[in-house]
Amino acid sequence: MSDQHTPLGSPIQGSPGDILNWPMLKIRYKTNPEKIAALLPAGIEPGAEPNVTITIYNFPVNMEPEYGNVINVDANYQGVEGEYTLQVGINQEAPLFVCHEAWGQPKVPSDTDYFRLMDMVEAKCSHQGYTFLKFKGMATETLDNGDDFEQNEWWIKVSRAVDMVPGNYDFAPHVVRVHSKYGTALRQKVEGQLELLPSPWDPVATMLPVEDYVGAELWTPIFKDRQITLAGPLDGDAFVPHLDVISGTRWPGENGGPKQA
Repeated sequence: MSDQHTPLGSPIQGSPGDILNWPMLKIRYKTNPEKIAALLPAGIEPGAEPNVTITIYNFPVNMEPEYGNVINVDANYQGVEGEYTLQVGINQEAPLFVCHEAWGQPKVPSDTDYFRLMDMVEAKCSHQGYTFLKFKGMATETLDNGDDFEQNEWWIKVSRAVDMVPGNYDFAPHVVRVHSKYGTALRQKVEGQLELLPSPWDPVATMLPVEDYVGAELWTPIFKDRQITLAGPLDGDAFVPHLDVISGTRWPGENGGPKQA
């Protein structure tokens, strides 16, 4: 661990206080494979490992800070490895609806507290009065940046028919492929503790419980390319059970809210 008065050295250059180079906090763990399979619509398959990746970030969107949280699980579509996005919780309202309409990005209003003080790293995520995630740790070492890499994320774009008849659509469910290319400016290992708390609105603790904590790191990406395209249709009848979701997420819900007991 570095000296308590001096943060770990960083090659990042920029104006003091500029949020553009804020690192993302990447938290990874393994869950029950059956839990992941239950959340995936027919046509999207679980990945080789039951990995859950939670990303906490502060990044400028619309030229202002956006604090957010992203919950992904490893999943494959048509043999292509990637991650299925269950929720993108953000504290801005402006991008919510346009991103959902254009790409099916599962955005939902959410409060994220995230900061680093010296080598201490803390994050907390809340929604509808429930805190569903807490993390506290210490940055302990700078890691090798590694090679550039590519990543696929799978979103779902769909619009049910105005007659609300199950299985009828104005736009049938399609998989949206988000293909990104990244470099890395800085990686730092974080020794910490993840706490997932029960919440009816963000049920990660119950639907994706931690079985094996993998670890966390601070990652400052270099954005090299991003392409968002329609990858292909899903079976509309088989997708019916996945239509009712919580708010704009892909968590199973009822009339836009949590399922009622």
